[in-house]
Amino acid sequence: MEFSKYKNIQIQKIKSLLSEWRTREEPINHSEVYRFLHSIQGSAGTLQLGGLHQLSGHLLSKLKLMEDRQWEKEELRTFLDELINLTDEYETFSSTEYGNNKDHRFEENVPLIQIIDDDISMIILLKDVLEESGWMVAASTDPKKAISQYYDLNPDCVIIDIHLPGINGIQLLENIQQHTHQHFVPKIMMSLMNDRETRMKAYKLGADDFIEKPIDLEELTVRIAHHLKKKELVDKLVLIDELTQVYNRRFLPHVYNRNLRDMKRNKQPFSIAILDLDHFKQINDSLGHINGDKILSAFAAFLKSHTRSTDIIFRFGGEEFVIILENTHQLEAAESVSRWLTKFSKTPLQIDNKTLFITFSAGIYTINHQEITLETALMAADQALFTAKANGRARVEIANDTIVDLPKRKLLVSIIDDDPIIRTMLMRILNVMNFSNFDLNLAEFGDGVQFFKSNRLEEKGEHFLIIDGVMPVMDGIEILQQVQKIKHSHNIHVLMLTGRKSEADIEKALALGADDYVTKPFSIKELQARIQRLIKRMK
Repeated sequence: MEFSKYKNIQIQKIKSLLSEWRTREEPINHSEVYRFLHSIQGSAGTLQLGGLHQLSGHLLSKLKLMEDRQWEKEELRTFLDELINLTDEYETFSSTEYGNNKDHRFEENVPLIQIIDDDISMIILLKDVLEESGWMVAASTDPKKAISQYYDLNPDCVIIDIHLPGINGIQLLENIQQHTHQHFVPKIMMSLMNDRETRMKAYKLGADDFIEKPIDLEELTVRIAHHLKKKELVDKLVLIDELTQVYNRRFLPHVYNRNLRDMKRNKQPFSIAILDLDHFKQINDSLGHINGDKILSAFAAFLKSHTRSTDIIFRFGGEEFVIILENTHQLEAAESVSRWLTKFSKTPLQIDNKTLFITFSAGIYTINHQEITLETALMAADQALFTAKANGRARVEIANDTIVDLPKRKLLVSIIDDDPIIRTMLMRILNVMNFSNFDLNLAEFGDGVQFFKSNRLEEKGEHFLIIDGVMPVMDGIEILQQVQKIKHSHNIHVLMLTGRKSEADIEKALALGADDYVTKPFSIKELQARIQRLIKRMK
């Protein structure tokens, strides 16, 4: 028998009575406390909530030794402290005991689906259904935020409602399509309108599918699975990035392994360089992503015209380019890249009747023996790139021979939750996770007031906030409102934990810039996968 539903009812019943006691003005009768614990012991055992069964029995034994008394609120809270903490833990972290079987489906690299809809009820429903199918879902109710999220997260499939505030779904599709011509991302339109004119317009602007509301959820999941399979096949076949007309990252392993074989034969090392345009996110934010694409195309054209015929250029992702320089030592490579930097920084770019001068930063690593893997070489070059950024940008840095000595990007993860058990468990989860490109800096705060008083956001580095939505001093929405006021709030990434499926709270969180939300109870592996996915995509 499946006990999950009844376990949830039991937990909520316990929390409801505890909440009522906290607000009661008069003392609580001894007999009332006894009946409460006795009821828990019986039902928890039946529902296989072993921890609650044992703890309630232990508290009953202690209670029997006490004479009949009237309990004051704080006195009773102290007595029931372990029970309160255990109940919160059951509600928050679903384990195998708690009837959750989603763990095996959540992996870091599962497809990411983006939903763009101003109907928060539809977002919540689709997010639940699609994540039950094993995919991750990012959602947005605001079209402007949705466009930025699309470029930042690189989803594998997009679902767009035609009726959106400010800009309709057709216009949003057209905006996205101007960017996605360089790679295939399935786009599914949904609408209450199913007339031929609307469908034809959507298809002409690049929609891959059209679904009429109300939606058949089972059919939707089948269609998405079909589109994702098609995307997987297309990705394997395409080796050229259509926007920049250089190789994409899928061809990089082949070229790298070929150079390893050549090095074994001719005894000559080769170098790998990672180039990253400076302040590119600010350029996108101020000029728009379409103009950002024009700059990427111009940069790729510049590289093609200034590199040797033996140098192979790849668009690695976003504004990052990788170049493999054959038979080249690190000093020779640094000299070449520095020469490109000097010339490119003096090259005027005409964008929207404006003349721009843009720079890039670069990191270089030389491969001089067969055992160096592509992953190792990229990590070394990337860390050297980070050093160039940290030292002022518009410069070239060479990676040290000892990779572990290279500086890493600072990642400041802040957990803001009034429950010490949750904070402890989250700290434990994050401490065992692997963030190879980051130097992890963890901190926990009992409420938003403590967080802001610490001036944590003034510390240099990438910021990732895990915020509980419901807290007594300053709730998650109030924290997000304060974060929004900070000048560089667009560089702060947020995962919201919500203890209830409150549409209003979720809608506010998404509107205020939360990158994702998780509804309790959730599994530890699901939470790990979400955090890993969001942080992995941080620039």
